Amino acid sequence: MRFAAKHLYICALGLGLAAGPALAQDMPTIRAAVLEIGTVNWELATITENGLDEKYGFELDVQGYADNGGTRVAVEGGEADMAVADWIWVARQRAEGKDYVFIPYSRAVGGVLVPEGSDATTLQDLAGGKIGIAGGPLDKSWLILRAYANQEYGMDLAAETEQVFGAPPLIFKSGLGGELDGAINFWHFLAKMKASGMKELISVDTAAEALGLDTNIPLLGYYFKESFLAEHPDLAQAFYNASQDAKAMLASDQAVWETIRPRMNANNDAQFEQLKADFIAGQPQRGPVDTANADRFLQLMNELGGEELVGKATSLPDGLFAEVE
Repeated sequence: MRFAAKHLYICALGLGLAAGPALAQDMPTIRAAVLEIGTVNWELATITENGLDEKYGFELDVQGYADNGGTRVAVEGGEADMAVADWIWVARQRAEGKDYVFIPYSRAVGGVLVPEGSDATTLQDLAGGKIGIAGGPLDKSWLILRAYANQEYGMDLAAETEQVFGAPPLIFKSGLGGELDGAINFWHFLAKMKASGMKELISVDTAAEALGLDTNIPLLGYYFKESFLAEHPDLAQAFYNASQDAKAMLASDQAVWETIRPRMNANNDAQFEQLKADFIAGQPQRGPVDTANADRFLQLMNELGGEELVGKATSLPDGLFAEVE
């Protein structure tokens, strides 16, 4: 799409029709710092390749980085305007004085998987077993599942199981290799594990709902500096509109998935279909974030993870969520 647009622009100049492109040059640019292999690229590529950024009056410039630390440094240092993070981290930054604002992207639905031949039917059945966890002891899925096990069964999941913390690829390999009784991983690794025969014991959605949490609160989102958005008053809504249009296309148009399939690192059709299904399942409902429910979620994270997880954000910082609808 970009190459085609440039070709049309050159032709327009030759015909003396440069007024349209001249207006396009006035559009603000959003420089997005993202992981080169991150799943967010599926949505961002859908935006750019279908001209949804230009439709809503901005240009999206996607810049790939090797790790999350690089994306965060890029935004903080002014080399990028936007990156992706969970809103708990963004709340922590805002509570410490940074002017970060969050725009919803994904619920990032996760859960606990068990081997295909496992007899486990509840978390209780994992007592005495080994659980692999990507993301470390403060992984939010792990914390929610611990709270759920305590509420439902009076079970201290951390004390009654052995935890193996490791990088997502390690948990993926160990889970498929039969070395774990249960596995908690990043959503796209879970999708591939399910495609390879592992089965879901319980989803984080189910656990969160039992705890009285709003399961539609998007965990992951795009964060911008508030000062950048203030320079472009309509840009937050414009970007959100483009994001929502991309989600709608991904939810309904198989051809869009075929276009981005090379980015998905799916080794077979089963993985491709499961990744697609779980990506769509993780799309939050359109509309503003319920701040009261978000504050309840933050209180639970503070209770379970303490200052190490939430920092000074013991209550929801004002202005955390962008006003989009």
